[in-house]
Amino acid sequence: MIDLYYWPTPNGHKITIFLEETGLDYRIHPVDISAGDQFKPEFLAFSPNNRMPAIIDHDPGDGDGPITVFESGAILLYLAEKTGRLLPVDLRGRKTVMEWLMWQMGGLGPMAGQNHHFAQYAPEQIPYAINRYVNETNRLYGVLDRRLSGRDWVAGDYSIADIAIYPWIVPHERQKQTLTDFPHLERWFRSMQERPAVIAAYEKGAPWSGRPTVTDEGKKLLFGQTAGGDKQDGADS
Repeated sequence: MIDLYYWPTPNGHKITIFLEETGLDYRIHPVDISAGDQFKPEFLAFSPNNRMPAIIDHDPGDGDGPITVFESGAILLYLAEKTGRLLPVDLRGRKTVMEWLMWQMGGLGPMAGQNHHFAQYAPEQIPYAINRYVNETNRLYGVLDRRLSGRDWVAGDYSIADIAIYPWIVPHERQKQTLTDFPHLERWFRSMQERPAVIAAYEKGAPWSGRPTVTDEGKKLLFGQTAGGDKQDGADS
């Protein structure tokens, strides 16, 4: 059994997609990030970066008790190795999947996240910041589009690279991107969108998807934290 600590954000959806693709038994524990659930001591005990998703695997197979994993990329790698699924075993295939997983973790996710922040959540519209992150998101879409030219999937066969990337493309309209500008990416996106496991994963998040991801009070929690846990001067109020 996998206990999944989750909220229906792009990083949360990555893990439910993997779990649905592989059929692992799991139960969801919602972590309402706008209400501050991610700062509860019992959650911080195994997710020290106060971010979801995180998992507890109660049957890791090594006989030493449950294993906790935080960070969505680390969770995907852990679960892929646990199941022997969606991660190649050959050197070159594994290398390629790892490259594109890291591309999402270090590039697409952070840049699209800043895109969302400055366009939608910042207390004042800063044209330079908005343009900076909209343009960088656009550049990354172009990188992915070129990669998918002549390929069905990002790293050859369907893999955790596709699973990691897809949820960050779902909000393309919020990111001020037009999928028809990227025909190879759009074809891939439609293929992902139609996968039964992807459909099931998003359905699993439906009970919480109607709630605002970031309320006014939640902004204070999400965007004003310092090392001491206090709200910074000038942060959202």
